[in-house]
Amino acid sequence: MQIAIPLALGIFLIWYIYQSFTPQQLTETKKYFADANYWFVLLSVALSLLSHISRAYRWNFMLQPLGYRTKLANNFMAISVAYLMNVFIPKSGEVSRGIILDKYEGVPFQKGFGTIISERIVDLIFLLIFTVLAMAIKFDVLYGYVMQSIPPSILYLLIFGILFITIITLLYIKFSKSNIHKKLKSFIIGLKEGVFSIVKMKKKLPFLMHTCAIWGLYVLSFYAALYALPETSNIPLGTIIIAFVVGSFTFAFTNSGFGTYPAAVAGILVVFGVLKTVGTAFGWIVWISNIASIVFFGVLSLVFLPLYNRRRLKL
Repeated sequence: MQIAIPLALGIFLIWYIYQSFTPQQLTETKKYFADANYWFVLLSVALSLLSHISRAYRWNFMLQPLGYRTKLANNFMAISVAYLMNVFIPKSGEVSRGIILDKYEGVPFQKGFGTIISERIVDLIFLLIFTVLAMAIKFDVLYGYVMQSIPPSILYLLIFGILFITIITLLYIKFSKSNIHKKLKSFIIGLKEGVFSIVKMKKKLPFLMHTCAIWGLYVLSFYAALYALPETSNIPLGTIIIAFVVGSFTFAFTNSGFGTYPAAVAGILVVFGVLKTVGTAFGWIVWISNIASIVFFGVLSLVFLPLYNRRRLKL
């Protein structure tokens, strides 16, 4: 179900968008693909790759307080495999990272997985910062669009539903005595040492600098890709940040944003006056190029991990 439902959602969105296009719009979209400047797409991918290297380096800042000093190459390949796994099985990448680090660096899975969870928490905080920034920059436009598109009664119902589910979940975690709750509590305790590695780490400033570098490279990667099409090369900074944030959230809904990323990016660009065909072509160009690089480096990492660690495995 975890694989089928997100995949089905992505396929439905692709079908829904393209069946709504006229033959002329389909022709225009194809032309944007043909005329795109793929040197800027290559630059976008290179910047994204640099962010992965920075993430691999940053990982050691969380592992060192636990008494482990891992090789940068193993960290990078573990991250590359994790991204590859997420393309096919959502949320499986974090587990694979922990398994790879356990196998090739001797870091116990729970400790390694704990650092990955703490890393995700930090990244979520940065994503929320970008979200608040985007909302502040273009609040008037977004508010007007939401109020025109969604009836107030439905909007209030959605807010109430989210609050209700949040409260019920928190109460369940606190008061439930079921086996599921006990297992969850036991697992959280086992992860505690890894999760609090950020508090223990000595190099907090370098960790923060790398985190800023990672997210800066994400934005630069998205920005560079805009120059692939003349129609998206002059988009204002506020719109760029909003489109980047919206695109980032789609990775939580389907396999690495399959179907949802192009649809969401196109949708938000339309709000700010970009043609739907342009936004759709741009979304697919960015998504396909990034997924192609993820698959390429992920497969290479799967091949080279045992070769690179051959001497250690023999010992």
